[in-house]
Amino acid sequence: MNKDKSHISMQDDDIDLFRQSISGATKIKQDTVQFKRDNTPFKGKVVAEQTKQHKAEFYFSDEYIPDIDTHGTVNYVREGADKFLAKQLRRGDIAPELILDLHGLSKDSAKEELAALIHACKKQHHYCACVVHGIGEHILRHKVPQYLVQHPDILAMHQAPLEYGGKGAVLILIDIPESDIYRR
Repeated sequence: MNKDKSHISMQDDDIDLFRQSISGATKIKQDTVQFKRDNTPFKGKVVAEQTKQHKAEFYFSDEYIPDIDTHGTVNYVREGADKFLAKQLRRGDIAPELILDLHGLSKDSAKEELAALIHACKKQHHYCACVVHGIGEHILRHKVPQYLVQHPDILAMHQAPLEYGGKGAVLILIDIPESDIYRR
């Protein structure tokens, strides 16, 4: 029991010492301002998202159906470009620097992602990219090439070789001005 009493008296001594040290203190008045949190999204983020969506809708129309065969081997080279580019893509001579996987996305989401991929390729000076659309119900398999043909920065496109996805993917070449290529 002596241990317990000494323990209690030790605490009482500490409490008395604390009270003596704060004897002249007064209670502080709370005068700080409480700000309400604004739960509205950041305006810049909303504007950027709207711009991204607008660009995707501008380039990728569901109503326009280009004259390319999406049921067989996808093969496209922009008018005025070297036809040999499609052959290089088919053989896998040009390796993709970015890969976009569209599995499980809707057509609208796929449009936004395609626009973002092309923008990223141009910004990072990547000449070749791979778009994996999958086979599934053939919706994106037919729509992705139709969307890509509409974009002014797509130079060429071909069904990917097996190592990059075969019938479930396409390789694309982005038109990057030569002055941008040399900045790498």
